[in-house]
Amino acid sequence: MILAEIKRYLQQRGQATLADIALHFDTAPDAVRGMLETLLRKGRIRRQQLNSACGSSCCKCDTAATELYEWTGNAVPDPHETGTLQ
Repeated sequence: MILAEIKRYLQQRGQATLADIALHFDTAPDAVRGMLETLLRKGRIRRQQLNSACGSSCCKCDTAATELYEWTGNAVPDPHETGTLQ
């Protein structure tokens, strides 16, 4: 699993939970979360916490199932990629 594959997956789906991404790539959620942090820093994705479907706040849901990532496509310019680093 590489960052470009996660990027492509989110571009195609628009959004996905951490659990869905981890299952798709057969990888631990914590490993995927680390990769997603790069896309978050670059402004390519946005993270949201879903509310539980039952309406209670018991917090028994797996956080990987309630952590939603949405592709935004926006990018913060990276001076390393644009060649403007001095």
